[in-house]
Amino acid sequence: MEGKTVPHVRELLENSPKNWGKWGPNDEVGSLNYLTSVEILRGVACVKQGKTFTLQVRLGDPDGDPIWPGRQQAKRINIMDKGHYLCGKGPHYPGQYESADDVIFMNLQGSTQYDALGHVWYDDQIWNGYNANTTIGGMTKASVLPIGERGVVGRGILIDMARHRGKDVLEPGETFTHLDLLAAAHRQGVTIEKRDILLIRTGWIGSYYKLGAEAFYKEFKEPGLTYSPELVTWFQEMEIPNLVTDTMANEVTIDPVSGVELPLHNALMRNLGIALTEIAMLDPLADDCAADHQWTFLYTAAPLKIVGGSGAPVNPVVIK
Repeated sequence: MEGKTVPHVRELLENSPKNWGKWGPNDEVGSLNYLTSVEILRGVACVKQGKTFTLQVRLGDPDGDPIWPGRQQAKRINIMDKGHYLCGKGPHYPGQYESADDVIFMNLQGSTQYDALGHVWYDDQIWNGYNANTTIGGMTKASVLPIGERGVVGRGILIDMARHRGKDVLEPGETFTHLDLLAAAHRQGVTIEKRDILLIRTGWIGSYYKLGAEAFYKEFKEPGLTYSPELVTWFQEMEIPNLVTDTMANEVTIDPVSGVELPLHNALMRNLGIALTEIAMLDPLADDCAADHQWTFLYTAAPLKIVGGSGAPVNPVVIK
């Protein structure tokens, strides 16, 4: 991209479709509206074995957590434990029991998390056309709170791009498109259906725990989806409510063609209202799906109800 003029994201997405107003002028959950009771029951019908998987990465690991470069690691601090009693400073309760308590300080997007639909914008408008001034001092429109209050339940489908390409983990900066997703689904023997919650495994987050933080962040360049008008149209026509990946951005950071940073955040989330879930741990689920050949399941999630939050931690639960 050296020497090339990078266009404004507005120019790149000039003809990109929008769902603004589709669910009314006050909507704050966007494409999650696609997840009706019919879609929930379609997900329930995928429960065949009673297996459960949780998709959140560990939080507050002493060895560090996988987070977006530049964000601070979570800090968990004991404010009450046995030590307080040993030095005579523990509280006295009727019955003489003892207790432990702690606090955590963290970036709200410093773990497996949902983005608020108003998290990213351009031209001073966030999802549904709300003015970007509504983000000042805390989001009063399209925050993560309405997503947390609504919850996310539907038929999930896992597409294992790493396994499709014969790798444990995709290479730094390795890209794929919706056509690659369809090819991987065909090889897995499944069909991505309308209104599926789409989970994509690259192996990236799992590699953090295998490589260690120093090697993981060296020359950091995530793999992921790349922008094209055709890809955005596909997401629109498929009515995808939620994109979940084991990367930190759900897309390559810099579009290799235009040089625009995070164009899919704007095309899919800002314009179409698709919920983005990032930093999911998908390796155990993928291994099990490869073993039993069941790639669809009931997906359930509810981010923390953070008032005004631009994102919130979540521990999605998958049931097969």
